[in-house]
Amino acid sequence: MKIAFDAKRFFHNTSGLGNYSRDLVRILSQYEPDNEYLLLNKNKSERGKDILERSNVKFIETSKGKFSRQLKMGKDAQKVGADIFHGLSGELPLKWDQKPIKKIVTIHDLIFVRYPQYYSFFDRKIHFWKFKKAADMADKIIAISEQTKRDIIEFLKVPESKIEVIYQGCHKAFKEQQFAEQIQMAKDKFKLPERFILNVGTIEDRKNLLNVVKAIKDTGIPLVVVGKKTKYYQKIESFLKKNKMKTQVQFLEGVSMDELAVIYKLADIFVYPSFFEGFGIPIIEALFSKTVVVTSNTSCLPEAGGKDSVYIDPNNEFDIKAKIKFLWENESERKRREEKGFEFVQQFNDEPIAKNLMELYQKII
Repeated sequence: MKIAFDAKRFFHNTSGLGNYSRDLVRILSQYEPDNEYLLLNKNKSERGKDILERSNVKFIETSKGKFSRQLKMGKDAQKVGADIFHGLSGELPLKWDQKPIKKIVTIHDLIFVRYPQYYSFFDRKIHFWKFKKAADMADKIIAISEQTKRDIIEFLKVPESKIEVIYQGCHKAFKEQQFAEQIQMAKDKFKLPERFILNVGTIEDRKNLLNVVKAIKDTGIPLVVVGKKTKYYQKIESFLKKNKMKTQVQFLEGVSMDELAVIYKLADIFVYPSFFEGFGIPIIEALFSKTVVVTSNTSCLPEAGGKDSVYIDPNNEFDIKAKIKFLWENESERKRREEKGFEFVQQFNDEPIAKNLMELYQKII
């Protein structure tokens, strides 16, 4: 079987959709090696270079020109004899020729519908039009969580029978045991505290970091934050200055995936009080790292966290504070939940995900 992918995010996104794209191709090429995996894009980058070196993964340079991704990429996939075209980020090409090809699209979330305040009017309209068009055109839709499946049915008016939930995993670095030297190097490089709580993700309104900062006020508990700053960061900085907390909260940038894996393992608690997610990969990363998770009781987050993570009301800083303090002061409870969480997260391992994807591909062929 020849499976073609829209590889724009594979080559050009550093987080979220890029990680999903690279992990999906990586695990399929490893666990389902008898197929050919074609990465279609105008150009490639250093990202995913190791995956592209595999004999069953091939880069296909697509037609140039404005809107070629929308108007030419589908036909390019048909020209090279692909059996399936998989859009990895909520989109499918708009133009195809008569040659038969099956179409799958992964939809990660419809946050722009649920939380329109985080998006411009123009972005909301474009996103909705693209997603609706792709959902209607696809032979099958992959939703990355039950929450996303419910949203697709409700907002895009798609029949349930057309949607398959296939969870996503995370980068292999979080499943590996790092050497003592790697751990010490990360500790030294980032000047990490002996004990700390961790937050990972873009520093934006929806991720709700400010309520974590408010929750640890007057506790003395160090917080380490790894994520790209947006305008929302200014609110956090202002609160830290006002409350003389600048030394309590540490922001890290330029962190490699291997270094991030070490930081997760060193953290006592991972705190992720997001208001809404399509899935919440950082939770999976924490569970694979054997770090206990405190996260919101909303959207798909309980799906990702399992019954042994600790759940909070993301709007309630006092609830967040109480749960963090409880775990911070109870090592045995942290350890118990870490072990249970590690058992739970095995369902998000590479092999079962590759198997589910291949079963879906074979089903539509």
